[in-house]
Amino acid sequence: MTQTQDQARNLTMMMDEYELTMANAYFNDPTIDNNTLVSFDVFYRANPDGGGFAIFAGLQQVKDYILNMHFTDEDIKYLRSVGHFTDDFLEYLWSFKFTGSVDAFKEGTVMYPNEPIITVTAPIIEAQLVETEILAQVNHQSLIATKASRIVRAANGRGVSDFGARRAHNNDAAIYGARAAYIGGVGGTATVSAGQYFNIPIGGTMAHSYVMYFTSEDNNNSTSELAAFRSFAKSYPNNCILLVDTYNVLKSGVPNAIKVFNEMREAGIQSKSFGIRIDSGDLAYLTKKARKMLDDAGFPDAKIIVSNSLDEYTITSILQQGGQVNSFGVGERLITAKSEPVFGAVYKLCAVQNPKTGEVIPKIKISETVEKITNPGLKDVYRIKDANGRAVADLLAIKGEKVDMNQEGGYKFIDPEQPWKSTHIFSGCTAELLQHPLIRDGEAVCPDEDILDIKNRVKDQLETCVWQEEQRFENPHKHYLDMTPAYYNMKMELLREKDK
Repeated sequence: MTQTQDQARNLTMMMDEYELTMANAYFNDPTIDNNTLVSFDVFYRANPDGGGFAIFAGLQQVKDYILNMHFTDEDIKYLRSVGHFTDDFLEYLWSFKFTGSVDAFKEGTVMYPNEPIITVTAPIIEAQLVETEILAQVNHQSLIATKASRIVRAANGRGVSDFGARRAHNNDAAIYGARAAYIGGVGGTATVSAGQYFNIPIGGTMAHSYVMYFTSEDNNNSTSELAAFRSFAKSYPNNCILLVDTYNVLKSGVPNAIKVFNEMREAGIQSKSFGIRIDSGDLAYLTKKARKMLDDAGFPDAKIIVSNSLDEYTITSILQQGGQVNSFGVGERLITAKSEPVFGAVYKLCAVQNPKTGEVIPKIKISETVEKITNPGLKDVYRIKDANGRAVADLLAIKGEKVDMNQEGGYKFIDPEQPWKSTHIFSGCTAELLQHPLIRDGEAVCPDEDILDIKNRVKDQLETCVWQEEQRFENPHKHYLDMTPAYYNMKMELLREKDK
């Protein structure tokens, strides 16, 4: 199985120029030791669509990018033509290889704002150059995976497929969007290349053009529609899904489908292989009418698939109105995350190692916009779970700090948003470490994951770990990101120092 198309192309130059201008300045400043290790955190500040959480996706592509980074002769020639960079720096780039380390959440992890989902530790130039591609992959795929999860939950056990390629922003957005949507919970995609690259089940039916192509002697739409259905059924007797809204769903589309289904049944084909798709009109009303017509004709197993500008809200509305739907094909509003198309993950410096002493110095960004104050230093992220396995909070701790969840009387955490309050978690909870080594000294230290395992990780968390109250679309329960007292005091001390 092919995990990624990126192994066949070099994306090293996918970066903002300011990464190169800073790297060039670092390289040519004699006061800077370019072997100094620094750490950057990737995190985001708000859940899309006002939701209770997000789904982490895109890690495989981040890993492939970092491991395959190299500047070609053509790249160096282009950068020299720009005229911004010294020859010595370009010579450094020509022999560039990432030698640092990366820690990350496992792909498919449910995540929350302001916690480091990826931490890059590397010499300053190396850490600077990987920023844009990391954010591009995480921002896009996490956004689509999160949107897909919302849509799948709205479908309430019914099938959902990605139909979005033609409305995606380009081919990469379609392909990686399909990957992310599958991780988020959809059952398959109509995008063939995504199926080829990532082993995602593919599926498709017919377009209106197939029906419109056929003509009849009497030039009657209904007669030509019947001819189209018969033709399609001959090619796909075991998966015959007929598009019934080209002319009139209830007057010709469904009746003609039933005629073909009867002919197929007489030929000995099982009715569970039959179905219709409706792509326009009042989907709640039409599916109820179509369901009754199919049932009355003796086809209670015939599937009804709907498409046409669907999302979690329209799907919820259709089902609340009693719509009779077996499966949803979701296109533009999934693949573009139309309701909120920006995820907003950022890449911020959190620590610098003193090249003389080896001491790791925490760094913090200060802003008058409180939400933009960063969480400094190297840190561990824990998911605190109760005795039933439900997550009650996430926890930031100083890297390597001992967190004893079983101490007598439980544990008292600091709520960073309400420091006059605290969160008291009683003993019996467990603390799951969320970041894991991905790359060490420029080499992978964990195998690539099968996409189905990533998808199942999402499913398992939503079933066993994430509270239903957090999964609401409207006013979801807030999941707290707390701090150990030691971490909180370190952050407050840095803030006080900056205020002097």
